[in-house]
Amino acid sequence: MNSPALSRLLAIMARLRDPESGCEWDVAQTFATIAPYTIEEAYEVADAIEREDIPALREELGDLLLQVVFHSRIAEEAGHFHFDDVAAAISDKMEARHPHIFGQEDNEGQSREIRWEKLKAEERAAKGATSALDGVALALPALMRAEKLQKRAARVGFDWPDVAGPAAKVAEEVEELAQAQSQQHRIEEAGDFLFAAVNLVRAYSIAPEEALRAANAKFERRFHGMEALAREQGVDFAKLSLDEQEALWQAVKKQEA
Repeated sequence: MNSPALSRLLAIMARLRDPESGCEWDVAQTFATIAPYTIEEAYEVADAIEREDIPALREELGDLLLQVVFHSRIAEEAGHFHFDDVAAAISDKMEARHPHIFGQEDNEGQSREIRWEKLKAEERAAKGATSALDGVALALPALMRAEKLQKRAARVGFDWPDVAGPAAKVAEEVEELAQAQSQQHRIEEAGDFLFAAVNLVRAYSIAPEEALRAANAKFERRFHGMEALAREQGVDFAKLSLDEQEALWQAVKKQEA
C-alpha cells in the first residue's frame, strides 16, 4: 500500500491528466515530450548534491519523482503498466542483483562492481543481447556514453595494458585533426580525438565526466575572478586585448595558489 504522501501525488497526476477537467498542458504530454524534463531533473539533483544544498536536494528529488509518476501515469492510461509495477520491477531487480543479501548465495568475495556487472550481463543476455556493447543507452551524454562503451569493450579484453597506448593515440588524433581538409573530416577527427581523450583519462582511473565537471567549475570560477579584477581596475573586460585578459587570468591563478 502506498504511503499517504505518494498516494496524494499519484492522485494529483491523475487529476492533471484527466481529459475533461485536467490541465491542458499535462494532458497533451507524451513519453517523448516529457523525456527531456526527466533528464533535466536528474541533472538538477546532481547539481544540488554537488553544491551540498540539502533543502534543494529534497526539492529536486521531488521533481524527479514527479517525472517517474508522470511517465507511469501515461503508461497506465495506455494500458501498459502502473506505478506499482515500476516499483515492483525495480524491487525485483535489486533483490536479484544482491543474491548474497536477499537470497541463499554465498558472498564470493568479489568487488561490488564485478558482482554487479556479472549480474547485469546475465540480465542483458536473457533479453537477447549478443554484443558486449548492447544496452548502453543512446540517450546518455556523449562523454558518459564513450566511457561506458570503452569499459564494456575492456571487459572482454579490448583495452590498452597501460597509459602509453592511449596517450600515443591522443597525440595521433591531434595530428589527424590538424591535417583534416574538409569540415566533415574535421568533425570526424574531432570525435576521434575526444573519444581517445576519454580513453586516456580512463586509463588513469579517472571518471571523465567528473574531471570535466571540475574543469568547467574551475574555468567558471577563474573567469568570474578575471571580470571582478577588471571591474576593480575600472576597465571593460570585453575591450581588453587578449594579452591584457591573459594577465588577469594569471593574476587570478596566482591568488588561488
